[in-house]
Amino acid sequence: MARGLTYIPSTLIDRSFREKIVLVGVLFPGVSQEALDQQLDELALLVDTAGADVVARIVQRRESPDPATFLGSGKVHELRQICLALDADTVVFEHNLSPAQQRNLEKILGRTAIDRTAVILDIFAQNARTPEGKAQVELALLEYRLPRLRRAGGSLSQQAGGIGTRGPGETQLEVDRRRLVQRIHHIRKELKQIDRTRQVQRQGRDRGRHREVTLVGYTNAGKSSMLNALTDAHVVVEDRLFVTLDPRTRQRQLPGGETVLFTDTVGFISNLPHELVEAFMSTLKSVQLADLLVHVVDGASDYAEEQIAAVRDVLVEIEADQVPELLVFNKADLPGSRAKDLAKLYEGSVWVSAATGENLEEVVSAIGERLRSRDRVLTLQLPLDRGDLLAAAHREGDVLDTSVSNEGVLIHVVLDAVGAARFREWRVSA
Repeated sequence: MARGLTYIPSTLIDRSFREKIVLVGVLFPGVSQEALDQQLDELALLVDTAGADVVARIVQRRESPDPATFLGSGKVHELRQICLALDADTVVFEHNLSPAQQRNLEKILGRTAIDRTAVILDIFAQNARTPEGKAQVELALLEYRLPRLRRAGGSLSQQAGGIGTRGPGETQLEVDRRRLVQRIHHIRKELKQIDRTRQVQRQGRDRGRHREVTLVGYTNAGKSSMLNALTDAHVVVEDRLFVTLDPRTRQRQLPGGETVLFTDTVGFISNLPHELVEAFMSTLKSVQLADLLVHVVDGASDYAEEQIAAVRDVLVEIEADQVPELLVFNKADLPGSRAKDLAKLYEGSVWVSAATGENLEEVVSAIGERLRSRDRVLTLQLPLDRGDLLAAAHREGDVLDTSVSNEGVLIHVVLDAVGAARFREWRVSA
């Protein structure tokens, strides 16, 4: 057995209509073996979600990538022999490949060579359901494939199928670059129109003064399960990566009486492809504009801390890191879960089992407290003949007490910034 290679027992692999994949990782200076193993484990999960089987792993230690083939020439030859011995269909690199590196590797290996980004895009292509989701995925796919088409040289057709070639936009591989660019511009216009529609919808929500809470987290952390637990949404939940691509919004009344809109979003992952971040920016605006982010963490994962850091990196990238965050450690019901212990380590966080509902009320209470902490208690003097204003105050905020005198109705009410601005004329004290 070659050094740096791990074989997967054939008895564990279902080969019926599934590609056979060899994973490749490179150990660069400053990266530990444990960190690389974690990355390759996650890549194996991505490959399985895409519908293929990992039959081997190969790892090389290098100071820097080879400009032509990423790996050294000797390791590329070794990789070719392994692929021939195992009859592998595709080689998947943990690291991003340049178009030139991909082309050179495919010539030497005699089979498809792709990277982590291509696998993630393939999964998104399989899971997109709504017209918006399909358009966003197609845009990401076309922008990823554009430089590879430009430098392909010979035939642009890729008829073999499999991971990295499925999904909307595949036929664009058979047309010239000019038509490809035109298609990208067309999709961008469609997404801008969708974004304008979303802005109108948000304006309607602002007038209704419903607070918006967005669920974020690493993929497969249990965000959809949390949405179901909080709102009885009855959305489909699967133990797979990137099941949810399209945002889903449901409402719920908190114990204080205020109505809150909960939105489930696409899961994040370490090294999230830039093409996806750009394409899904209109969807991710719900994260930027939220009143509160409920950051759902897989409390049963051995890498919970790393996943928290990865999600926060994406929040910085989409300029949503200033939105208040509530950490919720999920999956407390699973054997070996660290959810309760982690909640003690992170101040202000809570634990929950979205599947069983255990400790859910504490999560709801924490959400309400975080939302109300952004509000202010104001004193308003309302005219006696303006019952509409009193009704609006009850609707907009939380009225603490009311007293009536000849001067009018004096109330103390908790209002957010928008509500405070609306009642500015009737304020008598801060």
